[in-house]
Amino acid sequence: MRAELIEAEGRLSLEDLKALVRTVPDFPQPGILFRDITTLIGHGAGFAETVHRLAARAADAGVQVIAGMEARGFIFGAAVAARLELPFVPVRKPGKLPVPAIGIDYALEYGTDRLEIDPEAIAPGQRVVVIDDLIATGGTALAATRLLRQAGGVVDHALFVIDLPDLDGAARLRAAGVRVEALLDFDGH
Repeated sequence: MRAELIEAEGRLSLEDLKALVRTVPDFPQPGILFRDITTLIGHGAGFAETVHRLAARAADAGVQVIAGMEARGFIFGAAVAARLELPFVPVRKPGKLPVPAIGIDYALEYGTDRLEIDPEAIAPGQRVVVIDDLIATGGTALAATRLLRQAGGVVDHALFVIDLPDLDGAARLRAAGVRVEALLDFDGH
């Protein structure tokens, strides 16, 4: 099986991967084009190729730890961490960790939210790459970056499967000193 996976790498182009992302109109509200990655992760070769491409970029960044945000960042981040044989740090929603956590509150369009991590998950000075499925406005990724830095991590690189450049999230992260890379981009919201 491993040999087949290695052989499959590089067979699918970025356009092939993009075609595997389903667009759902008017979800979660009218006027939104939701980019659904469940069709990508449900395609074995497409998922493997996506993880391979993200892992190559993470390795090039000199990563020591992979962090992913709940929930879809867990899918891609954990897979990349396993492929590179690196630790994975889940960036959780509040109240999900069984130990005292450190956290950060951040603004949403209508209110606030919070992210938390285990304070012992990162050693001071470790190079952390943040991975998530999609960057839109960048609020969650920026909060995760700040939290991981607060924990002592060096966070200067973030990887995404999809960027929605019209929403400027990547620009917000770049303004915070983070290099942003996405495999795919889609116009609109």
